[in-house]
Amino acid sequence: MLMIRAIVRPEKSNIILAELNSAGFPAVTKMDVVGRGKQRGVKVGEVVYDEIPKEMLMLVVQDEKDKDDVISIISKYARTGDKGAFGDGKIFVTAVEEAYTISSGTKTL
Repeated sequence: MLMIRAIVRPEKSNIILAELNSAGFPAVTKMDVVGRGKQRGVKVGEVVYDEIPKEMLMLVVQDEKDKDDVISIISKYARTGDKGAFGDGKIFVTAVEEAYTISSGTKTL
């Protein structure tokens, strides 16, 4: 199993969630987060905004094919414009060693 965490612009999350659901990936956790990338925030005049609002989407997939499908969907719908822009976000993939369903206590694979 693989966990995918995507940090995206808040205005992009609803379309990403809809497309993931349509593609058969309905189980997603969404969290409001703040942060900045390597551009170190946004400067407007003399004011620097270094806590930029984003949303983090987290989901677990079974295999490499699912991972590729999810990354493709997120990349396509999170990108702004034809070539993308700073602040469009980041996708992280990590291995999941074990998972348990709390209500039943069973290990899920």
